[in-house]
Amino acid sequence: MAKLGYLLPTRERVMEGQHETGPLLALAGQAEALGFDSIWAGDSLTARPRHDPLTLLAAVAARTKKAALGTAVLLPALRNPVLLAHQAATLDRLCEGRLILGIGIAADTPAIRRDFEAAGVPFDKRVARMNEAMRLCRALWTGQPVDWAGSWTVKHATLGPTPHRPGGPPIWYGGFLPAGRVRTGRLYDGWFPSQPKPEEYAAQLEDVRSAARAAGRDPAAIAAAIYLILAIDDDPARADARMNDYLERYYGMPAAETRNRERCFAGTEACAAAWIKSYADAGATHIMLRFAGDNERHLDVAARIRRALGWS
Repeated sequence: MAKLGYLLPTRERVMEGQHETGPLLALAGQAEALGFDSIWAGDSLTARPRHDPLTLLAAVAARTKKAALGTAVLLPALRNPVLLAHQAATLDRLCEGRLILGIGIAADTPAIRRDFEAAGVPFDKRVARMNEAMRLCRALWTGQPVDWAGSWTVKHATLGPTPHRPGGPPIWYGGFLPAGRVRTGRLYDGWFPSQPKPEEYAAQLEDVRSAARAAGRDPAAIAAAIYLILAIDDDPARADARMNDYLERYYGMPAAETRNRERCFAGTEACAAAWIKSYADAGATHIMLRFAGDNERHLDVAARIRRALGWS
């Protein structure tokens, strides 16, 4: 039985000029009441302006009791890891161990390169910077004194509070290319891509697990997740048009380019259920849904799908 998650529309609401957080918190409450297993928030600075995910999830933590809370995905390379470790530990305490840090390196686009420039971070060093940052976070989460000499210099520093979960929140990596799959198996606690098709997922997941075995890690301990975008409507043509309009507004490029890169579904509720199930059949145990607008209705539809699949 797979777990179903929901991505809050932080970017979409800012695009619409709706900067208030109340409606987003209401959506989080609706998702938990409907039985969603996790609630997520995306990350960006100036490339796709949106609410800061860690700050927003702190408010969500106070409004929810059971759902896991995650970032989909956070860009650690943009942040000082000592501050990130402190924020994540505090958030994990607020939600009492429900935090999942989904992380990534971001696509290579002019807007994202400007994000890195604005943050004073070299774009071409982002992979090494991310990996080192997460190692430093994990060291600080032990609560023991840390000495570190690398991209950051830390001298006999002790962080408090420690996270609620011993060792800190699980870290899921969003890389889908071969190097990213190997990186996940070697270093991280979960695989969280948005690109594999259902027929590709099982083989790519095996790449992650093979890398884990080669690194002496338990491959079964690595969470298998997927990030999907859906537009569900009784009229497939209307769903398709809604998806195209949503993608073009969100990414500022032809919808076909995004649909070729990200996994998107547009169609009826029954077909959406079959598509979601195909990922569970391929080995995904955590399926995160992002909706092409109309979030309140889509949440209700997805909850029906969850019940129909027997995942409630």
